[in-house]
Amino acid sequence: MTEIGGNNPGHSIALPGRSEQTFAFAWAAGTHTGYRRAANEDSYVARFPMFAVADGMGGHSAGDLASAAVVERLDDAITGDFLPARAVERALERATDYIGLIAQDSELGVGTTVTGVVLTEHHESASFAVFNVGDSRVYNFDDDRLVQVTRDHSVVQDMVDAGLISRDEADDHPDANIITRAIGFNAAPSPDFWMLPIRRAQRLLICSDGLTREVSDSEIQGLFAQRLSPDDTVAQLIELALESGGRDNITAIVIDVLEVPTAR
Repeated sequence: MTEIGGNNPGHSIALPGRSEQTFAFAWAAGTHTGYRRAANEDSYVARFPMFAVADGMGGHSAGDLASAAVVERLDDAITGDFLPARAVERALERATDYIGLIAQDSELGVGTTVTGVVLTEHHESASFAVFNVGDSRVYNFDDDRLVQVTRDHSVVQDMVDAGLISRDEADDHPDANIITRAIGFNAAPSPDFWMLPIRRAQRLLICSDGLTREVSDSEIQGLFAQRLSPDDTVAQLIELALESGGRDNITAIVIDVLEVPTAR
């Protein structure tokens, strides 16, 4: 488990060359080993403008090293208040090279999921660039509605898309833990990207599947509707996952948009 960054109740940035056009954010992050795992193979980075969660695979030490490699390389990519999506791709490429070295003595292979958001300049303003590899997730809560932004790279998601099973059946399917894309396993990284507009009072959730396997989307939406602070919300999410069984490592980052530039 590697934790980079931490909670921040208020962080303001201005658009380049336009000091009067400001954004303000608050965020919190937390992780828990859960009740059934011997070690925590999740890692996260929560340091502006990079927020990401990685869920390692490949055995206790190897999975931890893989997830750490990803968040450390993403953290290394930070050069200012805004980053291009290409910086994420380059960081994942460097992490893949390092994971390849870790995996040399592993018969099963070593890898990790990763999902997150980075603030990027877009159309003379700013947007969240959401990225994902694997079955960790990013959610957007806006106008009291929770929407999953990312698409799971998993066998059961492919079955849902093909109409073979329902979304509700996917969570309890025997193949629910099989993913179709990861960082590592001797494969070039292939992240999906989405550009997400930034809106005042918006809330983002970045989390590992140890949360979403235990806490339903409706439960998350209900908690977010209470408008607790990011740190209280993270604590409540982890507690809900533990109350539901805590069968896996649990990691969550919550980001609130406090202020956006005034329209002109």
